[in-house]
Amino acid sequence: MDFEPVIGLEVHAQLLAKSKIFCPCSSAFGAGDNDNTCAVCTGMPGALPVLNKEVVELSILTGLALKCEIRENNVFSRKNYFYPDLPKGYQISQYDEPICVKGKVAFLVEGVETTVGITRAHMEEDAGKSTHHGNFSLVNLNRSSVPLLEIVSEPDLRNSKQAGEYLRNLRTILLYLGVCDGNMEEGSLRCDANVSVRPVGQKEFGTRVELKNINSFRFVEKAIDFEVGRQIDLIEHGQKITQETRLYDPDKNRTVSMRLKEEAHDYRYFPDPDLLPLKIDRLWVERVKTKLPELPLEKLRRFINQYQIPEYDAQILTQTRELSEFYENIVKKCVNGKAASNWVMGDLMRILNDQKKDISNSPVSADQIADLIKNIDGNQISGKIAKSIFEDIATGKYSREMSVGEIIKTNNLVQVTDTMAIEATIDKIIAANLAQVEQFRSGKDKIFGFFVGQVMKEMKGQGSPQIINDLLKKKLKGEA
Repeated sequence: MDFEPVIGLEVHAQLLAKSKIFCPCSSAFGAGDNDNTCAVCTGMPGALPVLNKEVVELSILTGLALKCEIRENNVFSRKNYFYPDLPKGYQISQYDEPICVKGKVAFLVEGVETTVGITRAHMEEDAGKSTHHGNFSLVNLNRSSVPLLEIVSEPDLRNSKQAGEYLRNLRTILLYLGVCDGNMEEGSLRCDANVSVRPVGQKEFGTRVELKNINSFRFVEKAIDFEVGRQIDLIEHGQKITQETRLYDPDKNRTVSMRLKEEAHDYRYFPDPDLLPLKIDRLWVERVKTKLPELPLEKLRRFINQYQIPEYDAQILTQTRELSEFYENIVKKCVNGKAASNWVMGDLMRILNDQKKDISNSPVSADQIADLIKNIDGNQISGKIAKSIFEDIATGKYSREMSVGEIIKTNNLVQVTDTMAIEATIDKIIAANLAQVEQFRSGKDKIFGFFVGQVMKEMKGQGSPQIINDLLKKKLKGEA
């Protein structure tokens, strides 16, 4: 019997609000243990929460980007459970009246567009963090009440590859919006996967298992693959799937049982009596909508059509908003989309990796790369000279503020297009290498590259490659 996985993802995105969702404490990562705390986020008796307006606006912006309906009526509820890093004994979340519902995300999987529905996205506070040290545990409440947006997908994913791409694209959208830094290692983006299997053709879902707090794209894919295999194996051996929460162990590449899966009624949700219902009017939503940037998939399609670049190039160049803007600044000046993508994806990416810098700290400016392309296309300099200038700028010989034109003029790097000067150099090289000339004329075509190299070396890389190639072929064949 063939089985089909059914997968839905729950993503917790930490919102980049300056303060926590219900108190004025900083939400920044990296402070000393329990430094960013107060009576509200530590759950002291009598302390009252006050909703952070910035969190609501970031949630609305995200909901709009995910094509969600923004609900006018919002209610915060208490989700009751007991854990050492949950000081109040409950988490303030949204239950039956969340802020965002009925959305969708479109993305590419191996060139095929896939759409996944968004069931809901709701605001909630984070819990603290427990660390375990042998016979004792420590609790750090800095993260307690940090603002989260939980984004719940429909069970529309059918394999681990789709799940990984959905998660990557969701992260990219959040980065474009500037609502989350997407740092999975620091816990500002966390993923739970709901996984079940069913016989192919069956409409009813199988028993769902939740995989909790997976902190990398690769681990999400590996955890799903293992869990799908585990469930199919159990069914084929006549055993039942237990509805439970499991943890993924990346070292052993397996999932292990954590606890039986809770249902909604286990949390005893009820409206938080300390927080009034939140009303969101249409004017507020329309104001937030003006902040929406062009989103990754829309930009990818535009880059392909407007700049005539392959889909692969467009996918790379739209991975971050900063990279896409850097690329587009080049193209606007040089009007050569493919050359610009080649420079960014090749030479620039290599330099950034070598120097461990991101695009915002690029040692070579977009204007300089555009000018290099324009000078190549205008036959002012050769590609070899352009790469040499690029390396000199990247390594600090010239500043980001110095124009390529100044560098060319100062170093007398203008490409030689004088046919007579090039012909004289070719004659000199041929005269000095008569044995190689005979080899070429006897059919050893590969030696042609030797002559090109010798002429370019003699001309210090400044000869026009096109003219050199054309004249050299004629000379070697005895046609000129």
